[in-house]
Amino acid sequence: MARVSASNIADGWPERAARLAVTVTWAGARVISVALLLVVWELVARSGIVTPFQLPALSRVLERIWNDAVSGDLAINTAETLYRAMVGFIIAAVGGVALGLAMSRNAVARWFIDPIISVGFPMPKIAFLPVVMLWLGVFDISKITMIVFDAIFPVVAATVIAIQGVERELLWSARNMGANEREMLWQIVLPAALPTIMTGLQVALPLSLIVAVVTEMLMGGYGLGGAMMTASRFANSVGVFAGIVEIAVVGYILVKAMAVIRRRLLIWHQEAHDPSTV
Repeated sequence: MARVSASNIADGWPERAARLAVTVTWAGARVISVALLLVVWELVARSGIVTPFQLPALSRVLERIWNDAVSGDLAINTAETLYRAMVGFIIAAVGGVALGLAMSRNAVARWFIDPIISVGFPMPKIAFLPVVMLWLGVFDISKITMIVFDAIFPVVAATVIAIQGVERELLWSARNMGANEREMLWQIVLPAALPTIMTGLQVALPLSLIVAVVTEMLMGGYGLGGAMMTASRFANSVGVFAGIVEIAVVGYILVKAMAVIRRRLLIWHQEAHDPSTV
């Protein structure tokens, strides 16, 4: 038995090694463009083409990020921004799926909500920020409200499209097997609609971070956006560019984390498997 197992492992090793090599190669290729951009940044900043105020060297920016990390400012500002972005995103996710589900299952709800979504989706919701500030002040509730207001629209739209796209054959088969409405919803409709709903959530998540940063810039207070504006007021170019790098890293981590969650939730779906060449 041990010999058979060892033989199977030995036989499968070349295939696994080839897959690992391909994965590492693609990962390296994707990093090359970013690394090249950073090198160009450093070279241009030190070439004298631009002033250090216009474009500080990447090494100075990284040094500023390190100092912020050591002093604790980076952790505090990142935590504040993530708190607002994630609270707003979670509210928008739950509320958006609930509204989309209601629109798909109830004609009256669709008649009432659909015009609002149609008008509100394409318009820049940030235009309502002065109104929100007048009503709620410049506190966290105002920032979270703006995040929810911006992020909920793609979730609602994705949910409606997803539920409408569920194959009728699945619904008919479930009904013929005696499934009630509750079982239809939880065992057929939502699982079948989940891939498209997840796409809406993947759009809403970076949007939540963007709105969180913008509201911090305009309202002030702690957070990555607020720190950038403080640096800008004092003409601290290094601090501004450090904020840009920090926001980019946080956004990248959030997007990648959402992609991992998607793969975990959709392990049963065909997109989770490598395409077959057979």
